[in-house]
Amino acid sequence: MPNVIRPDSYSVNLLLAFFWAGLVTVLLKTAPITLLKENSIPAIARRWLDYVPVAVMAALVGPDIFIYDGKLDFGWRNLFLMVSAPTIVVAWFSKNYFITIAFGLALIIGARYMGWAA
Repeated sequence: MPNVIRPDSYSVNLLLAFFWAGLVTVLLKTAPITLLKENSIPAIARRWLDYVPVAVMAALVGPDIFIYDGKLDFGWRNLFLMVSAPTIVVAWFSKNYFITIAFGLALIIGARYMGWAA
C-alpha cells in the first residue's frame, strides 16, 4: 500500500479558516466599490464620508500626542503635545499629509537636537 499523507482535522480546519477569512476580507473591500456608484450614494452620506480620513488620522495620532512616558500628560514636558500645536497650523494651511508629517518630525528632531526634550 502506498504511503498516503492524510491531513488531520486540525490542518483542514486551519486551511478553511484561512480561506473564509480571505474571502470575507476581499468581499468587504470590494463590495462597496462594486455595488455603490458615485451617483447612488446620497449627498449626506458622501459629505459624512469626507470626514473618515480625518477621523482615522486623529485616532492614530491622538494617543501618541497625549500619552507621554506611559501616562496621560498635558504638561510642558510632553514634547509631542508641544510639537502638535504648530504642526496642526501647518496641516490646516497646507492640507497635505506629507508636509504635515515632515514638519512635525523636523520639529521633534530639532527639539531633541537642541536638548529641549529626551
